[in-house]
Amino acid sequence: MVGRNRIIGLMTGITLGFAVWGAESRYINSIIYEPEKAVTTVQERTVTAEAVTQDSLNLHSLSAVLIDGESGRILYGKDEHTVRPMASTTKIMTCILALENGSLSDTCTVSAVAASQPKVHLGAPKGTSFCLKDLLYSLMLESHNDSAVVIAEHIGGSVEGFAAMMNEKARSIGCKDTTFLTPNGLDAAVTLADGSQIVHSTTAADLAAILRYCISESPQREKFLEITRTSSYSFSDTKGKRSFSCNNHNALLTMMDGALTGKTGFTGGAGYSYVGAVKDGDRTFVAAFLGCGWPPHKTWKWSDARTLFSFGKDNFTYCDVYQEPKLTAVPVKDGVDDVPIPLTTGLSENEKHLEILLGKEEKVTCQVDVPDVLRAPVRKGDMVGNITYALNGVTIAVYPVYADGSMERWSFAYCLENLRDFFLIDD
Repeated sequence: MVGRNRIIGLMTGITLGFAVWGAESRYINSIIYEPEKAVTTVQERTVTAEAVTQDSLNLHSLSAVLIDGESGRILYGKDEHTVRPMASTTKIMTCILALENGSLSDTCTVSAVAASQPKVHLGAPKGTSFCLKDLLYSLMLESHNDSAVVIAEHIGGSVEGFAAMMNEKARSIGCKDTTFLTPNGLDAAVTLADGSQIVHSTTAADLAAILRYCISESPQREKFLEITRTSSYSFSDTKGKRSFSCNNHNALLTMMDGALTGKTGFTGGAGYSYVGAVKDGDRTFVAAFLGCGWPPHKTWKWSDARTLFSFGKDNFTYCDVYQEPKLTAVPVKDGVDDVPIPLTTGLSENEKHLEILLGKEEKVTCQVDVPDVLRAPVRKGDMVGNITYALNGVTIAVYPVYADGSMERWSFAYCLENLRDFFLIDD
């Protein structure tokens, strides 16, 4: 009786196979996820707490930004994308490029161009040679303009060649609004053939991103931190004829717990500027300030830094926003069975975590996009949709959704194959 039912089923299948024979070319087996038929569900997770009024910060800086040192996400901004000159904060890029492209034991010689740089400068005459390592301390602690040029010429062949390296590095980091013309940050502009000008400049957002790269992504991040955290340093030229002493002017290192690094800057065009980083437990904050007053307001940058870093510490905490998605089995069109295919993310228990730095009352949405029907054939492990996590409308993570089962498609060839297998079975 079982054999008879099986034969009837197979013959029925053959008949159906002939019926769909002419229609097979309409289906593309590789197309499983059909967005136009997607079913979307949105779940929200809200971090409830007292609202924070950012307008109450009353910063002196014309431009300011606070970013998450882990993800680079902007946590607070005040004209953070406005292009402005950045003075000696430029030197964080000079330092990291030298560390990545040179050797600390390299010998560098002062050129006439380097020796002509204005104060603040090391003051070494043309022809004096130094170890690159010593020049980096001179660059970052005392902010010597001539040391910056010596380093640039050694690494890039010329100031112009090094500036090209600086701009290329900025683009690779994602800084689209930054233009480097000098390695020391002195006010500079170049007039192009069409009469337009390009100015040595950046934005608060780009400047913070560059420091974030220096301390968290660069292969030379540990050496960068070692140099920029040093309180004082002494050295001499390679012949031992002259000795020099440097003191770190980053007051944040002693005025705020957890201060990691930073760089000050000032020119007449830029005003006072500062970029720095602070670590608090598992949180790292990077802040940048441009146009933070002009003389006599030299201390405004420290006031702004304390205010903005305190704002970050008080209002942002790490939260695990992962949610187990509600994935229901999906029916299969033209399948050999009526059994729906279950779905899965394929994540292990250890992978079911998504920790991000969240501010008070920020919302994370979890959007599940899966089709309402799959088209046979379906193979276990086929990607059929995705789950998107977004914060304030910006995607922060995407997880694929996979078929957790397989299903063949009814076809003439399928029926013939099964009929052949049936007759080959020895009952």
